[in-house]
Amino acid sequence: MDREMNFFDLCAACGRGIGRCFAALGRLLTRMTRLTFHYWWLVITIVLLAAAASLYYTRCENQTYKMNAVALLNGPSIQQFEQAFAPLRSNHMIPEGATIKPFIVEHKARAFDTFRVIDCLHDGEADFIDFKQKIYPTDTVNVQMSDRLCLQFRIKARNIGLVPEIEQSLLDFLNGNAPMQQSYATYLANLKEEVAFNHSQAQKLDSLTSNYYFYNASSAQPMNYSGNGVNFYGDRRIRLFLKEIYEQHEVLQKGDYRLQLATAPVVLENHFAMDPKPVNGRLKMLIIFLLLGWCSGCIAAELIDQRKAIYAWLKR
Repeated sequence: MDREMNFFDLCAACGRGIGRCFAALGRLLTRMTRLTFHYWWLVITIVLLAAAASLYYTRCENQTYKMNAVALLNGPSIQQFEQAFAPLRSNHMIPEGATIKPFIVEHKARAFDTFRVIDCLHDGEADFIDFKQKIYPTDTVNVQMSDRLCLQFRIKARNIGLVPEIEQSLLDFLNGNAPMQQSYATYLANLKEEVAFNHSQAQKLDSLTSNYYFYNASSAQPMNYSGNGVNFYGDRRIRLFLKEIYEQHEVLQKGDYRLQLATAPVVLENHFAMDPKPVNGRLKMLIIFLLLGWCSGCIAAELIDQRKAIYAWLKR
């Protein structure tokens, strides 16, 4: 009859399992060390070949860089954009007439991806990009922006000169999406009405002070006396509108800026910029290739060490 396992038994079993894993790893490293000592000429040769392969793989013209740009969505939702962007993640889903397809098929641009832009100050401005994708949509402190996304693709150093063409082809592909065009048309019409309304409100606030001071004679305006003996005409209560005028002009400037950028469903706030740190950096790749070379050398040494047993097994 099976015995029930309580929490402490479960912890003990997990501890024993972890201990066995570390013991097995220790035995493996010990065996690899012995093989390296006995067949040092073979292991060192393979490690040197791996180092040479690493240097060749990370030569300057073959280094891969990440290109990033922030896209502004004029009307389309994040879901609409992701649906339009999805074919770029698969070479087989891109339409034949798309100008971006040759760059992807020829591997001049690859690993297309998107990342959410975060607004942590709640002012409608982008603060940072969630490259690690650790921020959840329900986060109320670091809010994911609904009108901005970071676009990214990878390109080799020898193809850096093609970035402007890739950028334009990418925008043409995205802006040709029919659902995004419909959302953009609705957004643009609403934005124009909003900007016109903001202009009319700004003119109304300006007229409250302009008509009073500049179109009324000074004799018709009340005389006020200040405590320091200085007399002035007018009503100081008009200054109460100054804050509203500044706030309205700030709203007006933001609306005009949005209207100026709303030339297409998707526009880039900045051109694609290169991350100076290459994906296949020399030091990182050298360490990886050396470890792979050492493991490969130990495997070859183990085959040579067990050659008699392998030959006997093959003869059976």
